[in-house]
Amino acid sequence: MSFALREHTADVAVAATGTSLGETFAAVAEGLAAAMCEAIPESDPADDRVDGDRKDGLGASRFDLAVRAEGREALLYDYLDELIYQRDVRGVLPVDNRATVRCEEGRVGGEATGDGGDEQWAIEASARGVPLDAIDAREVKAVTYSEMAIEERDGGWRAYVVFDV
Repeated sequence: MSFALREHTADVAVAATGTSLGETFAAVAEGLAAAMCEAIPESDPADDRVDGDRKDGLGASRFDLAVRAEGREALLYDYLDELIYQRDVRGVLPVDNRATVRCEEGRVGGEATGDGGDEQWAIEASARGVPLDAIDAREVKAVTYSEMAIEERDGGWRAYVVFDV
């Protein structure tokens, strides 16, 4: 899994790769965090609990989120938009992102249609929220569809996303 920040006029772009869509989406989310903060505090793996009180020494805690959409690009957009929303509501920088993406083809309202024409994409994800008052962060205003790309290549996935700063 990897990401790279790219220069972009008045915006910042993230190019990310991964062996799966989930890993690639998580890498884009890591790129989003890197665009907002130059130095992200490390967490202690022992603090990465699965119970309701998952705080580390910095006051950071893991939180879960789930998003559904009708296409891969819409899912990536909505996932990143939800992370920006969580940043604003929780007052945290979402880092150490993990994601699982799946496609349920031919389903409408949970019922299989069998025609293959209906796709419902879903992501189940989690992130560690580092309190914004504990770091020096800059604002990323929004994710955009401008130049967004998701491609399967060389046995893995590549995504490119532009953020408004």
